[in-house]
Amino acid sequence: MASTAPLETAYLAQRDRLARFLRARGAGDATEDLLQELWLRLAAAPDPAAACGMAYMMRAADRLMIDRYRSEKQAASREKAWAETQPGLADNIAPAPGPERSIAARQQVALVSQALEEVGERAAALFRRHRVDGVSQRALAEEFRVSVSTVESDLRRVYARICDVRRAIDEA
Repeated sequence: MASTAPLETAYLAQRDRLARFLRARGAGDATEDLLQELWLRLAAAPDPAAACGMAYMMRAADRLMIDRYRSEKQAASREKAWAETQPGLADNIAPAPGPERSIAARQQVALVSQALEEVGERAAALFRRHRVDGVSQRALAEEFRVSVSTVESDLRRVYARICDVRRAIDEA
């Protein structure tokens, strides 16, 4: 630790200048992180006496920025290559579901439709108007000429039946 004392003193004396240098090269918000990485590189230098020089520190900071630029360029290239292999991802379009998923979805819709038929015509109609059309329970009560508690009761029956269907799907 004693061997890095002169290096640490020199680094701390030039830290603001190095920060300006890094910001001028495009470090932006990463300046503090880059200064930390620069210190680690300087502390690991084979010749600490040479690392105390401003020219050495500036060259190390420059190389750090070059490494950062190359790393960002490679990461962007990797991301682009990966996105091109994913159908629709480059255009922000979700890929079409596979045939198995389409069949499973149709089967689930059929089970829910059957469950709605089983709870009765009025309960199914109330459910569709409330959940699909967004009609309030009070408005449904007036429209169907029933009380709000009847609407609530019918909706509870539908929800319970749909939960049963959901449990059966999850267990399968």
